[in-house]
Amino acid sequence: MSSDSTQRSQWVQDRPATSRAPRADLLLDGRSLTVKETAAAARRPKAWRVALSDGAVHRMKRSVDLKNAIVDSGQRVYGVTSGFGDSNTRQISPRKVEALQANLIRGFNCGLGPAASPEVVRATVIARANCLARGSSGIRPEVVQLLLDCLEQDILPVVPERGSVGASGDLVPLSYLGAMLTGHGTVLHRGEARPAAEALAEEGLEPVVLASKEGLALVNGTSFMAGFAVLALRDATELAFAADLCTALASQVLNGNPRHFDPFVFDHKPHPGTADSARTVRRLLGRLGDGPYEGDQEGGPADPMPDGTGYRRLAEAVQDRYSIRCAPHVNGVLRDTLAFAADWTHVEINSSNDNPLFDADAGVVVNGGNFYGGHIGQAMDSLKTAVASVGDLLERQLQLVVDEKYNNGLTANLIPRFPDDSWEAGLHHGFKSLQLAASSLVAEALKLTMPATSFSRSTEAHNQDKVSMGTIAARDARTVVELVREVAAIHLLALCQAADLRGPERLSGPTAVVHAVVRAVSPVLDRDRGMERDIALVAELIGAGRLREAAAGA
Repeated sequence: MSSDSTQRSQWVQDRPATSRAPRADLLLDGRSLTVKETAAAARRPKAWRVALSDGAVHRMKRSVDLKNAIVDSGQRVYGVTSGFGDSNTRQISPRKVEALQANLIRGFNCGLGPAASPEVVRATVIARANCLARGSSGIRPEVVQLLLDCLEQDILPVVPERGSVGASGDLVPLSYLGAMLTGHGTVLHRGEARPAAEALAEEGLEPVVLASKEGLALVNGTSFMAGFAVLALRDATELAFAADLCTALASQVLNGNPRHFDPFVFDHKPHPGTADSARTVRRLLGRLGDGPYEGDQEGGPADPMPDGTGYRRLAEAVQDRYSIRCAPHVNGVLRDTLAFAADWTHVEINSSNDNPLFDADAGVVVNGGNFYGGHIGQAMDSLKTAVASVGDLLERQLQLVVDEKYNNGLTANLIPRFPDDSWEAGLHHGFKSLQLAASSLVAEALKLTMPATSFSRSTEAHNQDKVSMGTIAARDARTVVELVREVAAIHLLALCQAADLRGPERLSGPTAVVHAVVRAVSPVLDRDRGMERDIALVAELIGAGRLREAAAGA
C-alpha cells in the first residue's frame, strides 16, 4: 500500500469543538478532500468552516463560459438542450433551458422512506460541493456557494433515504438539494422542520434560478451514497479497535493463551490488517516484547508425562477456541477492507461524477458515465460483510464468557456470587438475556450482507439498463455498523462483569483503564436490571472513540 493510501486509511478521533475553539477551514478544490475530513465536518459542523478554493472558483467559471458558448452556438448538448435519459432525442430551444432544469428537480422529488440523518445530509452536501468544485460540471460558483451557505447556517434539506439505483447518480435524493437551493421543499433549520423559502429568507439567503445544466449537475452524481460511506467507514474503524479490545479482554477473563497473538505467527501470514489486529491485542494485553513471559502456557518448565498409562487429562487447554485464537484473522479482514474502501471513497468524493462534462482546455463537451456508483457499491458491500463477520465473532466470544461450560470457572451467565443460603440464590440470570439480544442483532446484520450490487435492475426505458445499487449498499453498511456496535457494547459490558468476578489482577494497564471508563457509565451488575441504557452508553463510548483514547493513554 502506498504512503498516501496508508495516510488516508488512518483515522484519529477529532478533538471536540468548544465555543471558544478556533474553527478549522475546509477548502474544497475537488481534488484533496479526505474521507476523515468529510466525516468530521458532517459530525461536528460548528468546528469546521467549509468554503470553495480560489482555484475551484476559477475552474468552475471556465466550464460555465464554455457551456454558454456551446449553447449559444446552437449545438445540442445532453441535459442542456435535450431531454434526460431516454428522452435525449428530444431537443429544446435554448429559451427553455431554465424551465428544463426546474422540471428536473421538481420531477425527481419522489423519495420514500425515513429521512436521512442530518450528519448524512451534511456529508452529502460537502461531497457534492467538492465534486462540483472540480470544475468540469458547468455550474456557477454562486450556486455551490449557496449550498455551502446553507450548510453554514444549519439549513439542511429533508432527504428521504429510498429511491436511488445508484447509476445516473443519486437522482432522487440529490434532487432535494436542488429543491432547497431554489426555495422549495422542506428543510431542517437548526433542527426545526420549515419551508425552505422561510429558512433562506431568515438567514438573508436568496434562492437561485438554475441555469442550463445546473440542475443536472446537482443531481447526477454519487454524493448521497458517499455521504453514507464516509460515516460508515469512520464508525467501522472504531469498531475494528473495539473488536481487538474485546478479544484482549476475553483472553484475559477466560484465562486464555496470549501466545496466540505473538508476532511469529503473523510474520508467516503477513496480511497487513491481521498483523495490525494482533499487534493491537498484544498492546492491550500489556505485551510489549515478543518473547515468552510469566504466565505462558507454552515455553514454561518441562512437565513430563507421568508413568503408567501414558495418558492424562490436562486441566487447561493448550489452545483457545477459534473465536479467540483466530480473532485477528477475522478482524484483519475488516481492517484491510477499510483500507481499500477508504481509498475508493476518497477517489469518489474528489471526482466529477455527473454528465456531461466540459473540457475547458479542449473547448469541448464530453458525455460519459462517471455517475456510476460501482466502486462505492462494491466497497460498502465488502465493508458490511466484514463488519457483520466481526459481529458474529464477538457474539461467539460472548457465548464463551457467559456459558459456565466454557468460561473456566466464571459464574453461569456472569451472575453475582451469592451464598447458597441467600434469598437471592437462584433468582438471577445475569447476561443470559443480553446474549440473546446480541444473537438477534448479529442475525440481522448477517442477513443484510446480501450484496446489493448483485441486484442491478434495468430501468428508465432501458436507458439505465445496468445500475450499481451503490446507495442501497451504503445504507446497508450504515445499518450493519450500528448493529455490530451494539453487539460490541453488550460484549464489553459482559467482559467487564467477568473481570470483576475474576479479579482485577487479570487485567493489564490498558484493559484496566477501559474497565474503569465503562464502569463510569455502567455499574457492576449486582442483581438483574434493565440494561438498555447501559448498552446505549457503552455503544456511544465506542462510536466516539473514547475507549480507544483511554487505552492509548494507559
